[in-house]
Amino acid sequence: MSVYEKQLRLRSSDVDMHRRLRTSTLFALLQEAAIAHTEQLGMGREKTLDRGALWIVTLQTAQIRRMPVYDEDVVLRSWPGRTMHVLFPRYYALDTAAGEPLLRASALWTLIDSETRQLVFPERLGVAIEGVSLPEDEIPLPTAPKAVSTTEERTFTVPYSYVDLNGHMNNTRYFDLAEDCISAAAEGRALRAVSVEFSREVRFGESLCLQWGREGPRWYFAGTGEQRAFRMSFTYDGE
Repeated sequence: MSVYEKQLRLRSSDVDMHRRLRTSTLFALLQEAAIAHTEQLGMGREKTLDRGALWIVTLQTAQIRRMPVYDEDVVLRSWPGRTMHVLFPRYYALDTAAGEPLLRASALWTLIDSETRQLVFPERLGVAIEGVSLPEDEIPLPTAPKAVSTTEERTFTVPYSYVDLNGHMNNTRYFDLAEDCISAAAEGRALRAVSVEFSREVRFGESLCLQWGREGPRWYFAGTGEQRAFRMSFTYDGE
C-alpha cells in the first residue's frame, strides 16, 4: 500500500495572525505532498515536466475539524485514488502527532501540455498511478461550489509574485486573495469547509473581476475575465 507521510512542526511563516495554519499554506502543503508522492511513485518530472507536461489541480475540497496552530506537531498523509481517464484523484489527511484527526481533503489533478495548454493523455507519457483505498479517511471527491448572490466586487491583476513554474497563478494564492476580501478570515472565525474549482488558468498580468457574497455561514468568491476563471466556497464558524 502506497501512502505518503510527512511529520512537520508549524512555523511562524505557516500561520496567520490568529496563530492558526494559514489556508493558503494548508493547500501548499497538500500540493507539495502530492508532488513528492508522485515522484516517489516514479512519475516525477522525468516523465512529465521534462517532456513538456504539467501537473495541474482542477478541483479541491477540505473538511476541517480544527486548524492546527503555531508550534504544533502534525502528520500529513496523502494517497492516490483510482485514475479516471485523464483525472487523478488524490486524498489527504492531517492529524496531530498523537493521532487526533484535524482535517480531511481531496483533489482532482490532471496533465496539460506546456505549449498548447491542452489536456494530455497520461498513456502517451507512460504515466500510471495505482490507486489506494482508505475509506475511513476519505471524504468525497470535490465538486464545483454552488454560487450565491454576490454583493461586493473589485478588479485584480495577477502580479509576478503570484506566478509559479507552470506560468500561471499558483493555486495556493487564490486562498490568500479570497481571505483578503472575506471579512470572516480577518475576524478570526474558524474555517470548517472550503472548496474550489479552477475553470481555466490565469496568467501573469491578466485582470479579473472578483465578486463575493455570503449565504448564512458560507461565503462564495469567484473571478471572471472573458470567461470564469475560478469559484470558491468557504464556510466559517460563528456566522
